[in-house]
Order: sequence, then C-alpha cells, then structure tokens
Amino acid sequence: MLFNSLEYITFFLVVFVGYWATVRYAKVALSLLLVASLLFYACWNPTYLLLIVASSLVDFTVGRRLGRTGDARTRRRLVLVSVVYNLGVLSIFKYFNFFMGALDQAVQLVDAQTALTVGDFYWPGFRMQVLLPVGISFFTFQSMSYTIDIARRQLQPIASYPRYLLFVSFFPQLVAGPIVRARDLLPQLAARPPLTDAMGGRGLYLVALGLFKKVVIADFLALNLVDRIFEAPGMYSSLELLVGIYGYAAQIYCDFSGYSDIAIGSALLLGFKFPDNFNAPYRARDLQDFWRRWHISLSTWLRDYLYISLGGNRGGAFHTQRNLMLTMLLGGLWHGAGWNFIIWGALHGGALAALRAVQRRREAAGRRPLLRGPLGEVVAGLCTFHYVCLAWIFFRATDLRAATDVLARLADLSFSTHHLTAPVVAVMLVGVVTHLWPRAWFERIVAGFATLPAAVQAAALVAVGLGLQKAASADVVPFIYFQF
Repeated sequence: MLFNSLEYITFFLVVFVGYWATVRYAKVALSLLLVASLLFYACWNPTYLLLIVASSLVDFTVGRRLGRTGDARTRRRLVLVSVVYNLGVLSIFKYFNFFMGALDQAVQLVDAQTALTVGDFYWPGFRMQVLLPVGISFFTFQSMSYTIDIARRQLQPIASYPRYLLFVSFFPQLVAGPIVRARDLLPQLAARPPLTDAMGGRGLYLVALGLFKKVVIADFLALNLVDRIFEAPGMYSSLELLVGIYGYAAQIYCDFSGYSDIAIGSALLLGFKFPDNFNAPYRARDLQDFWRRWHISLSTWLRDYLYISLGGNRGGAFHTQRNLMLTMLLGGLWHGAGWNFIIWGALHGGALAALRAVQRRREAAGRRPLLRGPLGEVVAGLCTFHYVCLAWIFFRATDLRAATDVLARLADLSFSTHHLTAPVVAVMLVGVVTHLWPRAWFERIVAGFATLPAAVQAAALVAVGLGLQKAASADVVPFIYFQF
C-alpha cells in the first residue's frame, strides 16, 4: 500500500475518522491504530507479520527483565540477547543471498567448472532465494534501540505489550522511517495529544509537499533521465551523464524526503509528532554537515548506538578515524548487501575520517578553517555536493561493473546535449530552487497555510491532487527506500 496511491488515501481516511471518533476511549483508539498498522504491513505479505511480532516480543521481554535487575552482568547478557536476535534476523533476510553469491564466485575462482548456487549449497537441485521483508531494517533498528536505551538507564520499560507493538509497527513510519525512538513516541501513545489547527494544517501541507516531491520531481526524473543513463551509459555523452547524476541526487532526495514528509504529515494528522528526517542536505558545507542533514534519524541512530558504542572520539585520532570508517561501512551494508553499498559507505567513512583528521590538526595548531567567508562557503558546499554525487554513482548502480561504466564514460569528456529535454531541465531547476529556499520561508508558508479557512485548505488540496494526477506516470512508482 504505497503512500502515493489511492489505496493509501482511502485507508488513511478510514483510520483518521475511526481514530478521532474513538479517541476518548484510549484502548479502543490505540487498538484501532494497531490493527490498522498490522493490516497496512499485511497488504505486502501477511506471513512476515510474524517477524514484527517476534522482534517486538523479544525486545519487550528483554526490556521488562532489564527493568527488574540491577546486576551488571545480567543486564549485559540481556542486551546481548536483543542485539544478537535482531541483527541475526536482519543478517539472514538481508545478507543471505549476498554471501551465498560471494561464496559461489569464490568457488568458481578455484574451479571454473563448479557452480555452487545458493540452493545447491543445502539442497542439490533446488535453488533458494530469501525474500527481503519490506522495512525490516527500520523496524529492527527501532525495536533494538528500545532495549539499549533501557540498559543505559535512559528509558523505563513499558508495561503494555500491545502499546509496544504499536510503537514498533505504527504504519506511517513502519516501512521506510523515520526511525522514531521509544522515548519520543511511547509517551505520546500514552498521552494522545489533541489535533490542533496548527498540527492539522502542517500535516496536510507536508503530505501534499511529499506527494509533489515524489510524483512531480523524483518519478519524472527517474523515468525520463536517471533510469535511462544508468541502464546504458554508453549511449550518452559525459555531460548528459553528469546531468543524470545530478538528476539522481535530486531524485533520491525528493523520493525519500517526500516519503518522510508524508509519514510525518500522516502522523501529525493523528496527533503524533515525529522528528524531522531531512534538512536541505545539499546545502551542507562539509560531509559532517551533510550527515547532520541527510536521513537524520538513521545518522543519529548510527552515532548513538554504533559510533559511540565503538568508542566514538575517545582514545585518540586513530580510534576516532577507525570508528568513523567502521560506522559508515556498516551504514553502507545497512542499505543493502552489495559491494556497491560497501564502497559507498567506504567513500563517506574515509572522507569523514580524513576531514576529522585535518580539523584536529588545524585546531591543535590554532589555525582557522581553510574556507571562510561567503565565497569559501560556496566553494566548500560545491565540493561537498560533488563528492556526495560521486558516491551516489555506486549507490545507484546495480553493481560495480555498472558504476565503472558510468565513470569511464564521464572520463570521455564528450559534451553532447541531444538527450537533455527542456522538461527535464525545468524539473531539475524547480528542485534546485526549492532546495535552496531558506528554512524560514518554508516555515512561514506552512504557518500561513495552517491559518487558512478549512474550505480554502480543502480547495488547495483538491487542486494539488488534480495536478498530481495529471503529472503522475501511468504506473505507481515505489519509493526507493522500500528496498532497504
């Protein structure tokens, strides 16, 4: 049930009316949200609901036990149970095919006549592929952070399992985030804040904005430029490839931030506040700043539960750089089982480690940053953006061969623009202009929309809906992050 589909709009309207009609009866309203969330996931594959239930049962039980014991050794063992279970399930479903494929390639290097398929490794003659559950990376990380926070004494365990299951499976953020912390959402499930005019107006605006980003910018660029150049880079000039890479940067941002906008807006319309997940990432002046702005819920999760657990910046420069590199390598693997994702993570991890090393040396010598002033900010921002785009090549390419084909074609330095159409350029310019808008402008627009009469808001949304219907492609295009 995709956010950019009529099915979701119908589903949400039913849930919205039912929830606010029963909100006075807390157990009924929360039960309705829980059933709706499980139904939302079951529309993809009802069998894999067992994964969500099992993961939540393990972490709920571990959390209760953690709340009852003060013994340090027991607490460490309980946390280990949660971490091993969650990462074990994630590894089986997300990385089984990748590692069996790598094993197959290794065997063939030794003996070219031997073909060891994934299935043949266990059952000769039967080929097996593990189906990746939608959203497993998100709900696994979300559930695991609950037990870690309790172990760190930053959170008290919850007594109600249905409420905890709702926290893990709440449908706006279930499939592709944001990754909402237990300490942020569980208190809201207990308090059930009312829906104010400001929340309702902001929620509607974010849903409309998210659909605009997805349908008008992301899907259009994907179908009319990005998919084509990555499928056959040899048919395009270096300049067209460069514009296509810029197009992918715009596509993945508008696709994922559009999803986050719809998720945050949907939650707001039900009275729940999610943290922001994006903050104009391509305006970043360096990679550290980029990761403070891009996929904020994941980057802060990796920082709090992986980087700090590895030691963070304690122990000197070498340990800091090592921890940054490991964190980003594992962040790359979190996105997918493939060498292209590992290289993407290595590019970011290596650059972050190098940046941190340069910063430490200049700070120790009492020197100022290299690039200062308005011009320095622009130069630093352009360098950061192009490095991010270089890494996006590996993220988007289906494999290493495809990525190297793109890089080789870029090196040709051919400058034909035959395949660049005026609509594609216009859509990219719209994306650039809206991305560079100051945050204050956005907040003023949202606040202004929220103060409009309900009839005017409804008319505006109907107009946006009709426009999106005209602009939409024939087929509903899934969100990019569903594959993670």
